[in-house]
Amino acid sequence: MKRVLILGSTGSIGVQALDVIDGAPDMQCVGLACGSRVSEMAAQATDRGVTTTAAAAGGGSVAHTADLGDLMDACEPDIVLNALVGAAGLPPTLAALERGIPVALANKESLVAGGDLVAAVRARTGAGLVPVDSEHSALFQLMEGVPRERVARAILTASGGPFRGRAQSDLEGVTASDALAHPTWDMGAKITIDSATLMNKGLEVIEAHHLFDLPYDEVEVVVHPQSMVHAMVRLDDGSILAHIGPPDMRVPIGHALRWPEAPPERPQMDLIGMTLTFEEPDLAAFPCLRLAREAGEAGGTAPAILNAANEVAVGAFLEGRIGFMDIPRGVEHALGTVDAGPAESLEAVLAADAAARQVTMAMAGAA
Repeated sequence: MKRVLILGSTGSIGVQALDVIDGAPDMQCVGLACGSRVSEMAAQATDRGVTTTAAAAGGGSVAHTADLGDLMDACEPDIVLNALVGAAGLPPTLAALERGIPVALANKESLVAGGDLVAAVRARTGAGLVPVDSEHSALFQLMEGVPRERVARAILTASGGPFRGRAQSDLEGVTASDALAHPTWDMGAKITIDSATLMNKGLEVIEAHHLFDLPYDEVEVVVHPQSMVHAMVRLDDGSILAHIGPPDMRVPIGHALRWPEAPPERPQMDLIGMTLTFEEPDLAAFPCLRLAREAGEAGGTAPAILNAANEVAVGAFLEGRIGFMDIPRGVEHALGTVDAGPAESLEAVLAADAAARQVTMAMAGAA
């Protein structure tokens, strides 16, 4: 019986992960953690007989600490699914890896803000890390069977979000309701806005760099509105391998939770009548993708600054305090204002994160 601890159990990924576990006779949820939705988490725990829980807002059987290490020690999981939102997910990722516990990572900010720190801990403990993002799960599977020297480029696909094809001038007045109407995926609010700005794909470029040890010029992004091809790999002979699957997060969740064993069976896809199209991303209308790549290439704490500023700007947009295009403006302002240094410790990363949040909150308050 595989014992699973879910961090972020009340979010979109956490809820779908519980569905996967509920349908798997060889998996058991042994612990839950959430942010503020304590009553929802309590109901999840009661329904499944889970007695070890923690909540940032207070409540649960274990006190909520910054790294959630006490929760891990209490429930002794075989794998931790980190589905927390934002940079708050970095300390728990490090805590699990320090304990030698494999991590199924749905919190891309762990690698965006602290990729070098995560790599150092993994090198020391040998703990496994398997991605839950559909694109990185696809790359993970594709690259398992290909010698690294044959990989010329990794290709991440982006749906384009609800505003695909619109010019920058058309995006100034869009509302949060408009941005949350994703055409193919059912996700939480923050990641849905990130998809609309293409910041999500920019964060995934940084994530791919760390996960697969790829130089940034070997990570490519294409817009694929059908969301059926999740990633591709260009080989040295010019051919391309593609991973095709439905836009259903339960598929990569199930793969990650069962790793290194075979994933659960899913209904067969019907290829008849399928149409697949690909487009170049519009960096003028969606500058967040460019900003993320530039921050990744700069390295150090620049990605942490990018991520923190984006979190604050997205929150301000959802609250109606700034406009949609103020999100990339706020991120660019933070990157130009906060000095980036070496990401040599968790304290350095968190300090850069805090400085970027302060700068962006001040800008959002003045907007």
